[in-house]
Amino acid sequence: MDLSNLRGEILKELNLSSINSGIYASGWVKKPSGKIVQSISPIDGKKIATILTGSKKDYELVIQKSEKAFQQWVTFTPPQRGELIRLIGNELRDHKKNLGKIVSLETGKTTVEGEGEIQEMIDIADFAVGLSRQLHGLQMASERFEHRMYEQYLPLGVIGVISSFNFPSSVWSWNSFIAAVVGDAVIWKPSSKATLTAIAVMKIITKVVKENNYPEIFTLLTGSGSEIGNLMSADPRVKLVSFTGSVKSGRVVSETVARRFGKTILELGGNNGSIVSSKANLSLSLKGVAFGAMATAGQRCTTTRRIIVDEKIYKEFVTKLKDIYSKVKVGNPRENGVLVGPLIDGEAVKNFTSSIQKAKREGGKVLAGGKPASVKGLEGGFYVQPTVIEMPRVTPITCEETFAPILYVFKYKTLDEAIRIHNSVPQGLSSSIYTTDLTEEEKFLSALGSDCGLANVNTATAGAEIGGAFGGEKDTGGGRESGSDAWKSYARRQTVTINWGKDIPLAQGVKFDV
Repeated sequence: MDLSNLRGEILKELNLSSINSGIYASGWVKKPSGKIVQSISPIDGKKIATILTGSKKDYELVIQKSEKAFQQWVTFTPPQRGELIRLIGNELRDHKKNLGKIVSLETGKTTVEGEGEIQEMIDIADFAVGLSRQLHGLQMASERFEHRMYEQYLPLGVIGVISSFNFPSSVWSWNSFIAAVVGDAVIWKPSSKATLTAIAVMKIITKVVKENNYPEIFTLLTGSGSEIGNLMSADPRVKLVSFTGSVKSGRVVSETVARRFGKTILELGGNNGSIVSSKANLSLSLKGVAFGAMATAGQRCTTTRRIIVDEKIYKEFVTKLKDIYSKVKVGNPRENGVLVGPLIDGEAVKNFTSSIQKAKREGGKVLAGGKPASVKGLEGGFYVQPTVIEMPRVTPITCEETFAPILYVFKYKTLDEAIRIHNSVPQGLSSSIYTTDLTEEEKFLSALGSDCGLANVNTATAGAEIGGAFGGEKDTGGGRESGSDAWKSYARRQTVTINWGKDIPLAQGVKFDV
């Protein structure tokens, strides 16, 4: 496949020029004052487009426009807000294939994963539309005669969403579509490694906003995390910052926002483990582990990075897993049959190699893969071999998250031992157990089992649905977004008391006569 033709085709079909403004604030800012960055495809290491990013000057413009839009947006009822999201979801359906191509070209996802990214945006739009008529409060019994007491949820105001490269548009929509129906305005600061995807999405969404005469509640602000991200985190006008990224960067965001008593949603590192019991369905567990470990070239926060296998089936399971790895096709993610595309950049390849070297020094034995890969005709791309490493015990490297397809394998004798190994890492995002034994399943799901925010039985750690609240514990940050009642994070809760009588009785029987 000629990627040069694909680049031109995508830029034309999505109305993207070769030089793109990365700032949208009630219109595209023609000359942003920040640095120029290149959108590079990890498939072949070549440039897709040049993007002009923002600085502090552009940030002030975006904040002002967002605050103005919020003042208008709160005059719309939640169902009216939901109507905008419904229209956006329909527009995304019309552009699903082309947007999927951008995602694939800029991040290296396979074709099906690129389109899946956009489908996830469509799904969360549908979810948000339904939610717009279900923003329920709670009425409570008052102890005082002729009084009524209830809770209501009101919009926060302007919020910021800082997204990562691996899900360059869907995670933004998880936050933004739900925040929008709650009544907030949203500033998007995308990863510098996926700016073109953000621009393409914003061009489609803002077109819907303008054509239907809605307030410009969605703004885009590309730029470095050290400048734009810090400005957003420190600004009391940004009521909530939702950050998806590394634990290291998340700590900085958390501390900065906390100093001004702002709110955060933190989706940080994942070092996800799967327990494979001797009572598991072997073929199902092999498929689940392989998908969890290799999907998106190991660049999901929910990627399976560790498996803990019962010693009774260890040899058989590992032998069959090695066979799967030996047959997996690594290469151009736009080609049929390719399951593992490239890592995002050269730095990711260096981290892959370094982690394998550390694992070896800590007693690890490479069972499959273990080296960078070369793909004919795509020598500038960033490819590696999906890797399986047998570990004798929990070691420092197995407690780290390497954003690459490296799978560490451990052996266990008892389920208690397996759970101890599973919970031994500082991260706590996603987890799974493969078993057909009800007792094992329930113990894994009990308070003495998985310590993660997501727990799965007989399915992979990767691939969460939008209906459930997404997030994790410990170093993963504790944030929840997407489904369930995560919408409450984007609102301020207010307890209301109404006295409809002719006296002022006090709570707790307190008397105050004047």
